[in-house]
Amino acid sequence: MVIGIPREIKDQEYRVGITPIGVSSLCQKGHTVLVETRAGNGSGLSDEAFQKAGAEISTSKKVLFNSAELIVKVKEPQPEEFDFFRSEQIIITYLHLAADRPLLDFLIGRNVTAIAYDTIELKNGKRPLLKPMSEVAGRMSVLIGTHYLQKIHGGIGVLLSGVAGVPKGKVAIIGGGIVGKNAAQVALALGADVTIFEQSSMQRSYLDDYFKGAVVTLPPYVDEISAVIQESHLVIGAASKSGEAAPHLVTRKMVSNMMKGSVVVDVAIDQGGCFETSRKTAHSDPIYTVEGVIHYCVANIPGVVPKTATFALSNETFPYIERLATLGFESAIASDDALKKGLNVAQGKIAHPSVAEAFGLEMEN
Repeated sequence: MVIGIPREIKDQEYRVGITPIGVSSLCQKGHTVLVETRAGNGSGLSDEAFQKAGAEISTSKKVLFNSAELIVKVKEPQPEEFDFFRSEQIIITYLHLAADRPLLDFLIGRNVTAIAYDTIELKNGKRPLLKPMSEVAGRMSVLIGTHYLQKIHGGIGVLLSGVAGVPKGKVAIIGGGIVGKNAAQVALALGADVTIFEQSSMQRSYLDDYFKGAVVTLPPYVDEISAVIQESHLVIGAASKSGEAAPHLVTRKMVSNMMKGSVVVDVAIDQGGCFETSRKTAHSDPIYTVEGVIHYCVANIPGVVPKTATFALSNETFPYIERLATLGFESAIASDDALKKGLNVAQGKIAHPSVAEAFGLEMEN
C-alpha cells in the first residue's frame, strides 16, 4: 500500500503522523511511505531521518495526495487541504466529526473513507488512541491555567499552591476520565484544592481511591457545579463521549457568576466544549474573555509539545496503521472490532451512529 504522511498545517501544529521507526517497519513489509518534506521538523524528525528509514520525501503535497491510498495525519483535514483529497481515498486521523459538520459534508461529498482515532474503542469501552493525547492535554491544561491566572495575563492573580498563611487556589474539573485525572494530578502536585465532577459512580470511587481522598469527587448536578465553580479560580472542561458532541454542563449564567479573572480551559473544545461560552481558538490567539472570565479553548493543545506528543501518539496509532496497510481496508475493519468503531465515513456514507445522531442524520447501509 502507498501511505502518505502530509505536513500538518493547523495553526501551530508541530506533530507528525508517524515516526521513522514506524516508517522502517512499514517499508520492511513492502509498503511505500511518502513523507512530505519538513513534516517532522517540528517534532525534531528530519527528512534525512525519514529517508534513512526508507521513506520517499515528497516536495509536493499535491503529488503526495495523488499517489497515496492511505493518508495518515494527526489533526482533521483543514479547508486548505480539501482539494487535495480524491474519491475513495482513506484517511486515519483525529476527526471529532460530531462537532464539525462542514468537514463531515466534505468527506461525504468527496467519497472519502475516514477513520477517526477518537472513536476507535476497545471492548471495555476504553479509547486507546485518545489516551496519550488526553494525558498530555490534561496535564498541560493546569499549566496553561496557572499562566493565565497571573495578573499580567489578565488573571485574578492567584498562585494555586498558596503559601503559608494564604489559602490554596481552587481547581474544578468537569469530567473524571483520562483528561480529568491527569489534570488533577498536576493540580494536586502544585498544591491546589481540587474538585472533580464525574457522572459515573464507579469512576468517582476509582478517583477517590487513586488520589487517596485528596480530591473531592461529585456527581455533575447543575447546582453542585454552579456552586463550586463560583469559588474556583481555574475550571477545566474534560467531559466527552465517544463520537458525540461534548455536553454543555456549564451555562453562560453559571460563567457570569464566576470570579472575574478566573480561568476556563476547555479541553473538550474539539468536540464542541463543556461550556456554553466556549468557541474554538488557536495557539496564535488562544484566549478571549466572557463575563470577565478568561477562556482558553485551543483544540490541539498537545501540538505545542510535539517531541513528547508525536512519540506518545505514534506508539498507540502505529498498530492500527500497520493493520490497515497490511490487510487492506475491508479485511482490517472486518478483523478488528475496535478499528471498525473508528470508521466514521465509509465511501461517502456516515458509518458511525453517534456522528449521525449529532446532526439528526440517518446512517446508510
